Amino acid sequence: MKKTVIIGSSPKPYKYAQKAAQMLSDKGYDFVPVGIQEGEVFGEKILNLYDKPLIENVDTITLYINPQRQKEWYNYLLGLKPERIIFNPGTENQELKNMAEKQGIKCLEACTLVMLSVGNY
Repeated sequence: MKKTVIIGSSPKPYKYAQKAAQMLSDKGYDFVPVGIQEGEVFGEKILNLYDKPLIENVDTITLYINPQRQKEWYNYLLGLKPERIIFNPGTENQELKNMAEKQGIKCLEACTLVMLSVGNY
């Protein structure tokens, strides 16, 4: 099974990225938390975004960082070669979406939590 990379992961339980990790874990999806805060998310160490960790077999990137913060990570995100990018509410970014679509990456403006809840993830 391919992986979901959660960009903007945090060990704080009230964050939506944390809730997405929990739902992905509960439903049996592999996920890799990536963020700028140290810690763990449901047994997975949060990889440091500044290190631009190499992650292979990425199916989905789900974004939990705002468009202004995404800019410095464009090359890294696209370099992971995901099948799709989910722009969760508040992360919508037409510039990144255009760049991704030119590389054949499917882009969705959607909510990962809702997608998982209704079974269309």
